Amino acid sequence: MVHRVRQAARYHGDQAVAPGMLDFAVNVRAEGPPSWLVDRLGARLGDLGHYPTAADTDRAVRAVAERHGRGMDEVALLAGGAEGFALLPQLAPTLAALIAPSFTEPEAVLSAANIPTEHVVLAPPFSLAGARVPDEADLVVIGNPTNPTSVLHTREQILALRRPGRIVVVDEAFADAVPGEPESVAGLALPDVVVLRSLTKTWSLAGLRVGYALGAPEVLERLTVRRAHWPLGTLQLEAVTACCAPEAVAEAEAGARRLAALRTEMVSGLRAAGIEVVDGSAPFVLMRVADAELARKQLDSKGIAVRRCDTFVGLEGDYLRAAVRPEWPALVSGFWEILR
Repeated sequence: MVHRVRQAARYHGDQAVAPGMLDFAVNVRAEGPPSWLVDRLGARLGDLGHYPTAADTDRAVRAVAERHGRGMDEVALLAGGAEGFALLPQLAPTLAALIAPSFTEPEAVLSAANIPTEHVVLAPPFSLAGARVPDEADLVVIGNPTNPTSVLHTREQILALRRPGRIVVVDEAFADAVPGEPESVAGLALPDVVVLRSLTKTWSLAGLRVGYALGAPEVLERLTVRRAHWPLGTLQLEAVTACCAPEAVAEAEAGARRLAALRTEMVSGLRAAGIEVVDGSAPFVLMRVADAELARKQLDSKGIAVRRCDTFVGLEGDYLRAAVRPEWPALVSGFWEILR
C-alpha cells in the first residue's frame, strides 16, 4: 500500500506523453527556451571543463536577490524548485501539514524520511477559506497558484497560516505566470516563510533544473546544510542569472499577460463544450469530467495528452488537468467528439 501511494506521488504528466502527441499534460510553457537564452547558455559550453566558479554563483544569487528585493543571504539556489522539497526533511518537522490537492513531491519526500504528514484537503472550489490546519503542525506546505487546481490564494490567506514555531513553505513555481504576481510573498522577508521558485516552466528549462528558495538565512542554512559541493553546474548558474535579469523579468511578465488572455479563450471554449472548469489563474486548467479516466484514454487515442488527476489527494476520479496552449481548439474538438 505504501509503495502504491509513493508511486502515485511520483507520477508526472510527462509519463502521459508519447512522441508526436499534442501535449496538454506538461506545464512547461514552450517546446524549448527562447533563442537568446539558448545562445547565452551555448556561450558557456566551453567552460564545462572547469568547476563552477564562486563568481558565477555570486552573480546568480545577486540576480535573484535584486529581482525580489531580498538580501543575498536570503537566497538559496536550487536544481529546480523540486529540490527545495527534497531538502524539507532537513528542517526536521514533527508534523507536516500538506494543503491538498497540490503538487505531490512534498508528500513523497517527507514520507520517505518517515516524517508524519497530514493532508488538509480543500473542497471545491479549493479555497483556503475554512481550511483547518492542525495547530501542532510545525511545517505547512502550500502551492500558490496551486498545481493542479490553478487556484490563486490571497497573500492574506497565505500569511494567516503562520504560527509560532511553524515554518510555512510556499510553492510559487507558477507565480511568474500570473500577471503582476499580485499574491506572491517572495518579496517579504519573514522569519518563518520560505518561498520556492522554479525557472523551468516559464523559460522551458525542465531539462536543466533551475530554481531557488527565498527565506530567512538561518532557515536556508538548515535547509541546505547537507547538500553536496557544487550543487548547481555552470549552465544552471548562468540560466538563473539570465532569467532573473530585469529584461527577462519584463519578458516573462509580457508572456504572462498573453497566457492570461489565452487562458480566458481556452476556458470559454471548454465550457462551451460542456466541460466544468475550476476558476483559477495558473497556466493550466482543472476540469471536472464524468468518467475522467475514460475521457483521458479516448483523448489519448486521438493523440491528445492531458494530465490524469487521480494521483492527487482530493481529486480521485473526476478531474483532468490541461496546460494552456495555443492549440486549445484541438482539445475542445476532442471533447466535443468523445462527449456527444
